[in-house]
Amino acid sequence: MSALHKDEQGDWQTVCLKYLLFIFNFLFWMGGAAVLGVGVWTLVEKSDYLSLLASSTFAVSAYILILAGSLVVVTGFLGCCAVIRERRRCLSVYFFFLLVIFLIELVAGVLAYVYYQRLSEELKQHLNQTMSENYAQPGKEAITAAVDRLQQDFKCCGSNNSQDWAHSVYISSIAAEQRVVPDSCCKTITSACGRRDHPSNIYKVEGGCITKLEQFLADHLLVIGAVGIGVACLQLHLLLLKTSRMMGQKERAPG
Repeated sequence: MSALHKDEQGDWQTVCLKYLLFIFNFLFWMGGAAVLGVGVWTLVEKSDYLSLLASSTFAVSAYILILAGSLVVVTGFLGCCAVIRERRRCLSVYFFFLLVIFLIELVAGVLAYVYYQRLSEELKQHLNQTMSENYAQPGKEAITAAVDRLQQDFKCCGSNNSQDWAHSVYISSIAAEQRVVPDSCCKTITSACGRRDHPSNIYKVEGGCITKLEQFLADHLLVIGAVGIGVACLQLHLLLLKTSRMMGQKERAPG
């Protein structure tokens, strides 16, 4: 009777452990979905602005998050199979992948915070040069589109102010057709509206684009960093908890 009771208790503990592992896997998937979502959102919604940055760190952080999130989804299936079939070798591989994912997410978060610290200096050094030298130039269509969207989205004109355009290659060329600023500086875009730089016509008193783009990117870098490091720490905590419960189950198993 005692042996039967121990067997029933062992079966009950095994069932509970399986349910706990499934719950942990679900939480991992949720974390992975959050990481994957932030990475995809960053690249899809903000891809136009990436061509204005001198460094690729912003994009790299997003790509790393996408990689980590994808690995979480795939690894979750491995964890479920390992639990269902009760194969310790599969569980060992599963835990190894989880550790790798934790490190990847941590790297993405750290990269985002490091880049956040030097974002302001990079924009001040390169944005004005990029806009003045590359706007509306052959082969620079991506930068031109990015600048136009930047000025319209943030309601700004020029890197620091509208006067920056006076020194640009485009405004100095015949192609400008006597414009003093690009048409994307206009509050209401019409053909050749950039010929008139009155505050009622262009974004002249609203400030330059550097400070607005800096704040925008800084906010998103904080999101990337918080999601990367936060989810990584949560997954590490769940991993340690899961491992301790499995070790406890193994110690209680009959020899």
